[in-house]
Amino acid sequence: MTDTTAARQAAQKAVQNTTFAVLFAIGFCHMLNDMMQALLPAIYPSLKQDFHLNFTQVGLITLAYQITASLLQPMVGYFSDKKPMPYSLATGAVFTLIGLLGLSLAGSYGAILICAMVIGIGSAVFHPESSRVARMASGGRHGLAQSVFQLGGNTGSALGPLLAAALVARYGQHSIAWAGLLALISIIVLYNVGTWYKHHGLARMHHHAHAHHALSSVKVWVSMTILLMLMFSKFFYLASITSYYTFYLIQTFHVSIASAQVHLFIFLGAVAAGTMAGGPLGDRFGRKYVIWLSILGILPFTLALPYANLFWTSILSVFIGVVLASAFPAIVVYAQELLPGRVGMISGMFFGFSFGMGGIGAAVLGWLADQTSITFVYEVCAFLPAIGLLTAFLPNIGGDKHAIPVVDPEP
Repeated sequence: MTDTTAARQAAQKAVQNTTFAVLFAIGFCHMLNDMMQALLPAIYPSLKQDFHLNFTQVGLITLAYQITASLLQPMVGYFSDKKPMPYSLATGAVFTLIGLLGLSLAGSYGAILICAMVIGIGSAVFHPESSRVARMASGGRHGLAQSVFQLGGNTGSALGPLLAAALVARYGQHSIAWAGLLALISIIVLYNVGTWYKHHGLARMHHHAHAHHALSSVKVWVSMTILLMLMFSKFFYLASITSYYTFYLIQTFHVSIASAQVHLFIFLGAVAAGTMAGGPLGDRFGRKYVIWLSILGILPFTLALPYANLFWTSILSVFIGVVLASAFPAIVVYAQELLPGRVGMISGMFFGFSFGMGGIGAAVLGWLADQTSITFVYEVCAFLPAIGLLTAFLPNIGGDKHAIPVVDPEP
């Protein structure tokens, strides 16, 4: 073996290895990012009381946040596909810091909406680029990498209500400023991740830039449409939990705000567990089968939830969280395999769409709750997982059994 051949094989091995240090770093920052952002919905009961808001106005806060988060993400991803921006990750954390500090000082409903939009900008910058870094560091284990990355986010979302209970419930709105310390930690870590991205990650992305499959463009975009409809089902239902679960528990079972926050933490913890399972299961058994199970599989549980007592509500919410959350890593990687070479745009599109559906869902369901009741909202949303039947029309690609492979034609 010549020195040149040995060097080439060593370089290729370095490209293919999974870099867990980077994966854990980006997952950790995702945890911090989503923990800080979870403060917003977690303090809704306090904001509703302090500013005399109705459910529609509460939903509009989520919508304001999600508008910037969802609309900007595909744009960030599209431009970063053309011109990578390694240090944009740290920049996104700066926006989150500014939004949190503003939210701690907000004295009007309008100021709250503006701060929510600034926090959304931070999310719009962070998610597509950090998802790209996860794929860079995956070493070909794309589902695992997405699960580690998204587990960080879901863990942060689960810890957000506890942080809100410890800070806001005890010390008030101004205490949100202390969460800015988490943003400072995130900025430091993401700057170092950006340095790895610049010097090592770009070479990995270039190695896989020419991958392709044999599907026609029509089939690709039909499949993308189906995936977006599945995302609509998943995140519209999640909006009913993340934004209104505490209100549902307080109104239906007369629990305290603190107790309701603990129940929300349990649900979000189940979401984190499901997210971690979804990616590796997709790598092992095929992403289409994970999507089948995770969307359609929760239908019996969602149908039973509005009629359960407090104990069974907690149990059912755990099953729903675990099973439903396993879909997202599989869906994102499946979409990336549909359009190889457009990782940033796809990540931005799907993270942005998820945020957008969450925002629209919160606003629509808030209006519906004002017109009817919180219980009626859960009765209607119970049927959303039936949309999972559309999974039957997705082709098998990539790691799926009997799949059309995604290959790199270059030697």
